[in-house]
Amino acid sequence: MVRSGLVDDFVEVVEQLVDGSQGRVRADKVHEKLVACGYAGSERTTRRAVARAKAKWDLEHARNVRPWITVPGMWMQFDWADGPQVRDITGRWRVTVLFVAWVAWSRFRVFIPCWDQTGPTLATCLDSAFRLVGGVPDYVLTDNAKTVTIEHVAGLAVRNPAIVELGCFYGTVFHTCVPYDPQSKGGVEASVKVGKADLLPKKTNLREEYGSMDELEVACRTVMDKVNNRPHSVTRRNPVDMLAEERRFLHRVPERPHSAALGQTRVVSADQTVSFGSVRYSVPPGLQGASVWVRVQGDEVVVCADVATLAVVPEWALGRGVVEAARHKASTPGNPRIELSHYPGHPQLPDGTPRPRKPKPSSALETAFLQIGPGAELWLTGACASGAERVKAKMASIVDAAVMRGDQLVNQALETAAISERYGWGDVESIAEFICVAGVPAHSVLPSAVEASSTQPGTAGWAGFTTTTLQGDRQ
Repeated sequence: MVRSGLVDDFVEVVEQLVDGSQGRVRADKVHEKLVACGYAGSERTTRRAVARAKAKWDLEHARNVRPWITVPGMWMQFDWADGPQVRDITGRWRVTVLFVAWVAWSRFRVFIPCWDQTGPTLATCLDSAFRLVGGVPDYVLTDNAKTVTIEHVAGLAVRNPAIVELGCFYGTVFHTCVPYDPQSKGGVEASVKVGKADLLPKKTNLREEYGSMDELEVACRTVMDKVNNRPHSVTRRNPVDMLAEERRFLHRVPERPHSAALGQTRVVSADQTVSFGSVRYSVPPGLQGASVWVRVQGDEVVVCADVATLAVVPEWALGRGVVEAARHKASTPGNPRIELSHYPGHPQLPDGTPRPRKPKPSSALETAFLQIGPGAELWLTGACASGAERVKAKMASIVDAAVMRGDQLVNQALETAAISERYGWGDVESIAEFICVAGVPAHSVLPSAVEASSTQPGTAGWAGFTTTTLQGDRQ
């Protein structure tokens, strides 16, 4: 039997106040209202009445929640999370975001770091997630970001045309949850908590700040391996093992990504470069005038090309579809990224040193001289670089010597002369004579220039002179 109390006459007032505040009103404020209405009971009794009214309100307005029914290959959820701060290419700290995906049946989790949440970035992350999972599910559930939902009309979400086209390309349908209702996609919300707990630098995980986006990508892969290779609390099985079974029910991922996932469109200029973010990046030969895709992936800029659209397919792209043409470290305006290996035959070698030019004979004398052997090319290159005089007359003399002594002997003499930088009259002939007498190549017995045998005049003769002697000579 429940005893009556002083607050019984004010129960309706308490319930009205609780219902009007949607179950949030404080008990002390309710007590003030009751006292103003003539209530004479204690605040403790009021608190008990407010607690009962709130419990009743929660029961009446409780949400009907049903456990998520998971079917292999049917659902995947994704969401965005605030990522850690990372140093960009300019050295400044920049906030990142984390793309988090969760495959419902297998509980497989995907973490991909990004710089923003734009449409191209979303397309790239979805393509990467599908390829990591190994297939495309029937449905993809997310929240109502502008990249997915433009607006709501009569409670119905109006889809972004770009995401609809993306879904048609991959063979999936995008659904969105009720606005501001994270419970409808609780699986990915829990994955977001796991990712933020392990990836964001905190005192609880002892993780240090990230020096670059590359370090954050490595950390994401490490966390993925960790959470997907341990038993899940619900299934008691490793998600990676369950995903291997679920792949049989997933749609096949297209061989080439959607164009939105490849990045922004650029046209390759005549100098084999594309402009992206006010920075010029080089591409391999054969793409001049072609339309390519450029995107940012971590700290790198990736350039992709569709071989089917090229008028002339270069050798490096034969038999391929959409190919990765170039990959550069991201740069800042005024600092282009030029890969010298993209320019074969250029006067500058890939390591930056000048490329030596090969002699091209244009007369009978030049042809006869270069036919002596590789030593002739070496001697001619050195003679021209050193500014030797009357090179053609010396070449004619050397050709005559080769006719008399043979190409092999003169070729050795030319090689020795080039090594010792002797380009004067008769140097090659005298070296050839030495080789005949000594029987060994002359460059094998060339003396080395050391300080002990130097003929440079020194200062030893000044040792006997003193200051007094010099002063007397002046007088």
